[in-house]
Amino acid sequence: MTYCVGMMLDKGLVLMSDTRTNSGVDNISVFRKMFTWSVPGERIITIMTAGNLATTQSVISQLEERNKAPDERRPSVLEEATMFQVATHVGNLLRTVIERRQSGPVQGEGARFTATMIVAGQIKGGEPRLFMIYPEGNFIEASFDTPFFQIGETKYGRPILLRGYDKGLDFEQAVKLLMVSFDSTVAANLSVGLPFDLMVIERDTFAPLHQRRIRADDPYFKAISSGWSEALRNAFHQLPDYSFE
Repeated sequence: MTYCVGMMLDKGLVLMSDTRTNSGVDNISVFRKMFTWSVPGERIITIMTAGNLATTQSVISQLEERNKAPDERRPSVLEEATMFQVATHVGNLLRTVIERRQSGPVQGEGARFTATMIVAGQIKGGEPRLFMIYPEGNFIEASFDTPFFQIGETKYGRPILLRGYDKGLDFEQAVKLLMVSFDSTVAANLSVGLPFDLMVIERDTFAPLHQRRIRADDPYFKAISSGWSEALRNAFHQLPDYSFE
């Protein structure tokens, strides 16, 4: 399983993904699920992936090949005029990859080839935008009514985001919120795990403001994890006790 979150703020975009993939409890691996392409001063595009690893790697590999030589391998996300066109491009490619796999020798087992993606970024002349791409190739766009998207194992970390999100958050506060959401997910589901990849994209900069990999021994994440557990225990004990009378 996977856990990825893309969040819109007034100041830009904050993205985080885990790196765990597993085929059973005895076959756990680490694979990057966040991929970024940029043209300095002109665009930055980040994709996060969840689902069948072979499917997502095929999509990312084809995007990489097209970006390396866009004149020879069109279309390329580095040439699309808007983020909407980028989302359409990625959706079409994802649908094509899934259809090809489903029509192969293992037809009838196509569900195992499904994948979902988050596409985020900004192209000069447009606003920062955030999309969730479905296996069928269609997509929805985030707004300040629906300001963040999750893919993968979403249910454990979602309540944290619903209670803590505000579009006016500073980037540092948004990262803290995502840390708590990811910690809650890791504590509840062994199929999500560290390290995490973090990306902060400030509006109109077209480059990562902050980018890093958060490992299990990261002191800030450890402080968030222990501090959140202690805060929950304290809050529980402060609630009024139930009475049988």
